[in-house]
Amino acid sequence: MIPPPKNVKQDANASSTTELPQDQDLGRITNSVGIPVVNEINPLTVGPRGPILLQDAYLIDKLSHFDRERIPERVVHAKGGGAHGYFEVTHDVSHLTCADFLNTVGKRTPMFARFSTVAREMGSADTVRNPRGFALKFYTQEGNFDMVGNNTPVFFERNPSAFKDLIAVQKRDPRTHMPSPNMFWDYFTLRPVSFHQLLIQFSNRGTPDGFRHMHGYSSHTYKLINQEGCVHYVKWHFRTNQGVKNLSAKHAEKLAGTEPDYAIQDLFNAIERKEYPSWTLYFQVLTEDEALNYKYDVLDVTKVISQKDFPLQEVGRFVLDRNPENYFAEVEQAAFAPSHLVPGIAPSADRMLQGRLFSYADTHLHRLGPNHAQLPINSPINGVNTTIRDGPLVMGTNGGRNPPYYPNSYGGPHPDPSVREYESEYKLDGIVGRYEYELCERDFEQPRALFKLLAPNEQQDLVENLADDVSKTHAYIQRRVVDVLEQIDATFAKRVQEALSKS
Repeated sequence: MIPPPKNVKQDANASSTTELPQDQDLGRITNSVGIPVVNEINPLTVGPRGPILLQDAYLIDKLSHFDRERIPERVVHAKGGGAHGYFEVTHDVSHLTCADFLNTVGKRTPMFARFSTVAREMGSADTVRNPRGFALKFYTQEGNFDMVGNNTPVFFERNPSAFKDLIAVQKRDPRTHMPSPNMFWDYFTLRPVSFHQLLIQFSNRGTPDGFRHMHGYSSHTYKLINQEGCVHYVKWHFRTNQGVKNLSAKHAEKLAGTEPDYAIQDLFNAIERKEYPSWTLYFQVLTEDEALNYKYDVLDVTKVISQKDFPLQEVGRFVLDRNPENYFAEVEQAAFAPSHLVPGIAPSADRMLQGRLFSYADTHLHRLGPNHAQLPINSPINGVNTTIRDGPLVMGTNGGRNPPYYPNSYGGPHPDPSVREYESEYKLDGIVGRYEYELCERDFEQPRALFKLLAPNEQQDLVENLADDVSKTHAYIQRRVVDVLEQIDATFAKRVQEALSKS
């Protein structure tokens, strides 16, 4: 965790871009190992017009570091913004979970949030039509808990083997290096289960008005475990207290050209104005029997659980009240992983979640290295006491002289049997095999209900947004889109077909 800066001299007239006061003295400049620099501009040369000497260590230090400034960007969630804040419990949920940060009404836990687009690259615009990442890191007394969600309650696919493919078709064509509607719709029409997410993405909810005006969701079903070992299945909902606001397609497209960093700027400026955004956390709670017998598979991330069947239960709220001091150190190096779970919270058998438990933690090893958890933004407030050692860029004492193995005869560290194992004890029974989710009528019920739930003007926006994008594809792909929409709603499909014929 990165604490608030101390003794930072602020300019009373500082703008939202945090201009530093001109009368402060930050001291003499040094090289990367603290040696004072005599001259920052002029290299060491043989005479005024001669060659530069290799012994100019500061020039070499400066250029070699510059050559290595960039780290690999995230394959998913590359472009984003973030802020620090706190989470506060407002309702008692100790009967559901033994998680320490949720056990007392009024308890506050420091946290960091990162919002992002999902499939586009670092240089893309904030207002592109795309899901938004909604990643939260809670610095609890039992270690870091990461909730790595999105701004949509469902996802494109329910099998993790498809994750790479659904992202690939939202990247760039391997030949033209441009976004390809043909690639996009070719894939998704062959995977019709994705259309629940696609209807959300091509509605106005696909272009939220910045990060402050969108909800967040776990999307996956998680398990909560109380101190007695009782398990409940839970979906997490983070509802914005600023009200939901979306952009029209035309407005989003305009902002992409005039203000490509619109969402990052909006979040930053609001916090600088002390208009601190907040979200209220709700749970949807099912017993094990209710989850097993529900009309939809609660482990299928392409489906929602009806709030009429299982109403939202308020838990608490989080507030973002502090901007990062350094974007790279705090936002770019923040490492979120669904596998970061504290006692009392556990993964379900949701297939996509199971895949993400590996994939997200693995990508940080690639981007940031095996000791990325030691970076200040990722380090827990309760400290680390482990036998894990060494690797690139160790920070601190690397465990000092303490034994790097367990068991040992020198005082540990040792396991604590009193901690409730987050996985809990549960029975698994089945024949190992590759079991297919078979597409059926039930996969079209929720997209159909979503379309009917939209107001007439929202339906029209959805029709036009779909037709605008699909019109850029081959005729046979257009026919496949309409065929899938026919299975959702015949009138809906007809309206899209009519819009396509006019384009």
